Amino acid sequence: MESDKKEQLEADAAQLQRLGYAQQLLRDMGGFSNFAVSFSIISILTGAVTLYGHGLRFGGPFVMAVGWPLVAVMTLAVAASLAQLASSFPTAGALYHWSAMLGGARVGFFTAWLNTIGQFAITAGIDYGLAEFVADMLGWPRERGYVLPLYAAILLSHAVLNHVGVRAVALLNNLSAWYHVAGVAVVIGALVAFAPKQDAAFLLTRFTTEGGQGYPLGYTYCFLIGLLQAQWTFTGYDASAHISEETLDPTRNAPWGIFLSVAVSAVVGYALLVGVTLAIGDLSATAAAPNPFLYVLRESLGPALGGALVWITIGAMWFCGLSSVTSNSRMLFAFARDGGLPASEQLKRVSPRFRSPHVAIWVSVAAAFVVAIWSGAYAAMVALSTLALYASYALPVLVGLRARRNGTWAHRGPWDLGRFSTPVNVVALGWCAVVMVLFVLPPNALAGYTFAGALGLLIVYWVAFQRHTFVGPKLARLAPAPVPATSEE
Repeated sequence: MESDKKEQLEADAAQLQRLGYAQQLLRDMGGFSNFAVSFSIISILTGAVTLYGHGLRFGGPFVMAVGWPLVAVMTLAVAASLAQLASSFPTAGALYHWSAMLGGARVGFFTAWLNTIGQFAITAGIDYGLAEFVADMLGWPRERGYVLPLYAAILLSHAVLNHVGVRAVALLNNLSAWYHVAGVAVVIGALVAFAPKQDAAFLLTRFTTEGGQGYPLGYTYCFLIGLLQAQWTFTGYDASAHISEETLDPTRNAPWGIFLSVAVSAVVGYALLVGVTLAIGDLSATAAAPNPFLYVLRESLGPALGGALVWITIGAMWFCGLSSVTSNSRMLFAFARDGGLPASEQLKRVSPRFRSPHVAIWVSVAAAFVVAIWSGAYAAMVALSTLALYASYALPVLVGLRARRNGTWAHRGPWDLGRFSTPVNVVALGWCAVVMVLFVLPPNALAGYTFAGALGLLIVYWVAFQRHTFVGPKLARLAPAPVPATSEE
């Protein structure tokens, strides 16, 4: 067994060397650990829960019953497209490396920055939402003076663990995956056993506290805005690619981690949303509550049992934030390794004792704290992260589609879409475009302005400073590693 692992480690290190990099990070994650990181960042007990009130207020039960599966199916096309790329180029830079390899340094530069901004914002959304839940459970006001210290403490715990405990983080991610499944099972089981339940037809109820007033298309517009609940949940699954250099046999395990994390989350998350929604008693009162998810559990199960289930959910949120910092720091490390960031020499450093990108870890949590202070509103944080991440997902899929059709992407990994590549890629790009439009519309205008401002600054930075000096990742200047080609359309 040990000899097999040693052979795999040597093969993986050699593959990384062919792509232009030495093995620096500790490679100790198996396939389940890789899946668990993305599954933990998607975290149905975070996104679907912290934005449960958003979905309920903008679309009601109909958003849970119809919106969630709609978003899940479209997201699977995006995940499959990214998985195909991850199988060919298993490096920590992930999306950034794929874009640079197939589309040039400029595309790689913007992909890297958009992914970095999105990951800063998603960490902020996860941990700030967790801080708000903790404040609610402690009976504290949701005022920033109470929430920000909790938020800072949560970020600190994630930074310290990621810095000193690479193996511990891997074990915690494994635990996190089982914790999420068990947590959802406990919540659903309690609701089925003890909560009063609505008829199944209740799931098709169209409801909005906005009343459609002031918005074009009335309820339809509100329903589309309510999809942010599901779409923000389905973010961060590129983490499986970012930890490729820490994963055994990454050409197989990383793509499966990406795809399965979305597929499993879609099924388990839908069961959770249906169970909670059918336990709603008074729809108007629930939507008006400061924390509708907490309100449903307490009203349907009583303060003691309902409160205990919320604490279980809070544990899942903590795991989610831990995985998010892991992914974020690996992206920073990879981008800095190629000289794409200010202070790259410091950001690319690896702790000789812990073999973790420790500087990148602390910068990641500091940036997440700044995002929370800047955006103020929780919905703005999650909308910004969704916009930036899906923009960074679209770019490598687009250049990959073009490179495959013109023959410049000739060698592909064992996880491949074959003749279905083009239709799946086109669906993925179309959905990314929909996401980019939906979540800059009111009431998410601040996210749109922030995203546009950041993009403008990036263009200036590229033209003024990086256009003539940034050459992209080392792999962009090498031939692709020889991987057996699969059938193509």
